[in-house]
Amino acid sequence: VAKGDPKLANAWKTKAGADLTDAEVLAMPDSEYMNAKQIEFFRAKLTALKDEVLSNAGETTEHLREDTTIVPDPADRATIEEEHALELRTRDRERKLLKKIVQSIARLDSGDYGFCDETGEPIGLGRLIARPT
Repeated sequence: VAKGDPKLANAWKTKAGADLTDAEVLAMPDSEYMNAKQIEFFRAKLTALKDEVLSNAGETTEHLREDTTIVPDPADRATIEEEHALELRTRDRERKLLKKIVQSIARLDSGDYGFCDETGEPIGLGRLIARPT
């Protein structure tokens, strides 16, 4: 994304932070790093990610609850158990991601979001968009 694109570079001035696109945020001038609009943008992105993870957890609970039928064939039973194990592993990873999301939202609230813990340097918008936690 070219920072020089005037259409993208000025879009953030008239839109709410939650309505900005990734390209519009990337086109913002460096002097606007972690301004109110970017904080609103990342809060919306993190909240959507959190809602998605929580929704997936609910679906897994329902799926495991529904799948309690006894299957006489050992191969079929093994397949079902392997699918459940895979789904539970995925949810465990999402549980860890949820913790990182909550920490990132807390960092937004404290004003530390977007800056390296070790050096205090800006992390960069491209990296934050790719991995907001």
